[in-house]
Amino acid sequence: MSQTHKAYLPAAGRDWALPLYDPFVKLLGGDDARRTLLDHTGIRPQQRILDIGCGTGTLAVQLKQLYPDADLSALDPDPKALVRAERKAQRAGVTVKFDRGYSDELPYPDASFDRVLSSFMYHHLRPEDKEKTLREAYRVLRPGGSFHMADFAGPESGHGFLAHFFHASHRLRDNAGSRILNLMSQAGFEDPAKIAQRSLVFGRVAYYRGLKPAVAHRAHA
Repeated sequence: MSQTHKAYLPAAGRDWALPLYDPFVKLLGGDDARRTLLDHTGIRPQQRILDIGCGTGTLAVQLKQLYPDADLSALDPDPKALVRAERKAQRAGVTVKFDRGYSDELPYPDASFDRVLSSFMYHHLRPEDKEKTLREAYRVLRPGGSFHMADFAGPESGHGFLAHFFHASHRLRDNAGSRILNLMSQAGFEDPAKIAQRSLVFGRVAYYRGLKPAVAHRAHA
């Protein structure tokens, strides 16, 4: 990785809260929210999948359990979270290639993956890194591939206690659905859409999808 010391926000918002993250999120419905994301992906056998901002690996493990033939890579900048993710995958008996890196500088060649997924990571990013992340997701997708994201809904929807406990309110305010869709379009995605929204104890969750055309075109300048 080219920038191992670049700043990032830990999965739980604070290093000390990392041990609490998995049990809290599971208790309040986070695993179910991630399963809903997977239900929208249309993953097929032997496809190559990338989970960006994988955190402690919950989505990656769920994915491999549902789609054992998928070739899955998962990336996160937090070495402490990656240690937990690798242990979680080992306990589940699944194989995931965990990499350390940043969503706005993905360490993979162009057109490497059939699906790119993101769960509860996007609001962690600085405003200037959000479009970069979407452009990178578009770049590493194969033509005909798709990007799927679940994250806290924008400020118009309100947020639960857990969202505010783990994450600063200014990061949640910058998660408006219209802004996300506009950035997805600028990154090159075809027909970006918010395809679902649901309420959980820890807040409202929005689900987004963007398609890379089968005949690829360049992202907008």
